[in-house]
Amino acid sequence: MTRHYLFTSESVTEGHPDKICDQISDTILDTLLTQDPTSRVAAEVVVNTGLVLVTGEITTKASVNYANLVRKKIAEIGYNNGENGFCANSCSVIVALDEQSPDIAQGVNSAQEIREQDSEELFDSIGAGDQGLMFGFACNETPELMPLPISLAHRIARRLAAVRKTGQLAYLRPDGKTQVTVIYEDGRPVGIDTILVSTQHTASIGEISDEAAVQAKIKEDLWSAVVEPAFVDLEVKPDERTRFLVNPTGKFVIGGPQGDSGLTGRKIIVDTYGGYSRHGGGAFSGKDPTKVDRSAAYACRYVAKNIVAAGLADKCEVQLSYAIGVARPVSVMVDTFGTGKVDDDTLLDLVKQHFELRPAGIIHTFNLRNLPSERGGRFYQDVAAYGHFGRNDLDLPWERTDKAELLKQSVGDLRSVVIA
Repeated sequence: MTRHYLFTSESVTEGHPDKICDQISDTILDTLLTQDPTSRVAAEVVVNTGLVLVTGEITTKASVNYANLVRKKIAEIGYNNGENGFCANSCSVIVALDEQSPDIAQGVNSAQEIREQDSEELFDSIGAGDQGLMFGFACNETPELMPLPISLAHRIARRLAAVRKTGQLAYLRPDGKTQVTVIYEDGRPVGIDTILVSTQHTASIGEISDEAAVQAKIKEDLWSAVVEPAFVDLEVKPDERTRFLVNPTGKFVIGGPQGDSGLTGRKIIVDTYGGYSRHGGGAFSGKDPTKVDRSAAYACRYVAKNIVAAGLADKCEVQLSYAIGVARPVSVMVDTFGTGKVDDDTLLDLVKQHFELRPAGIIHTFNLRNLPSERGGRFYQDVAAYGHFGRNDLDLPWERTDKAELLKQSVGDLRSVVIA
């Protein structure tokens, strides 16, 4: 019997209040790591009408003007007009930062394995910055090996920002949200049920000032300039049955921090897999690579993506867990949901054999401390909006599939041994 169901994921634009905070937090991280790659950073940001609060714990040798960083990033996002109730040049910036707790630092600086003198391994030198669990996921629904709903939600959100910034749809404003509901049959996407776009805009568009006419114009423009381009390389596309909803409340003029407060780390599902995969609960932005909430989640995606890219499963979820101050993961789990071409226990053995999952090893594999300086002082801020995974527009080290051939070869070797 065919199983038919709907699955929905959402995304937000870079002008959404929570995403403003994520981007500011990661701009701070980029700047600190560029000057001092050993910086310990946990930067949190709050925004509201005319206000930015930067708080958290930072230990660094870098010299930074935080207020200037904040204003520059807000201007880049597009808040340059005081009429929006939030403007780069006029908002108040309050900085309240402490240093990292020495109790935490001692476990990160020297892992339990080193302190107990049972290891001389280089990658045992750094302990996990906190306890916790992280998940990574990949599936073959899209070219970037991401679930289709979140992939589409991000694509549409990125297009919203692009047509605003180029002036193609100059009446758009920075704040916006997207949502896509995909039709599934027996676990495979077969259609698009609903596309929802809520986008901030000017009260009038040229000579058009009637509210209903303004919304009709926005809906028409968004379909051709934003929605249709998102489906160019996909087999599943909207059809005459697809619902297209735009600004369902009737208008969206007041937005951004004037319309709602924002906070770093409040869009963890948008940042990952749109709810399609499990989540360990830890946010990413503003955290340096010793925080396994971030670096180990990247490692989980790397492992899962390479397994799917190798053709060893149609879907794969990987979980890691850590203890604070301990380098080696407490647990590693691989689940292919019955789609694996080999059993999950075999895949788990291959993961342990071929992937480095200690914090120092992950940092080394992805070069996480030095990436900002190598890329003109910006790296983490570029993944702080539109998702940390499946980003074909960025060269992200955890998105590479350079282990896929090795995994296929290892499986082939195992099968040869069994046959022999």
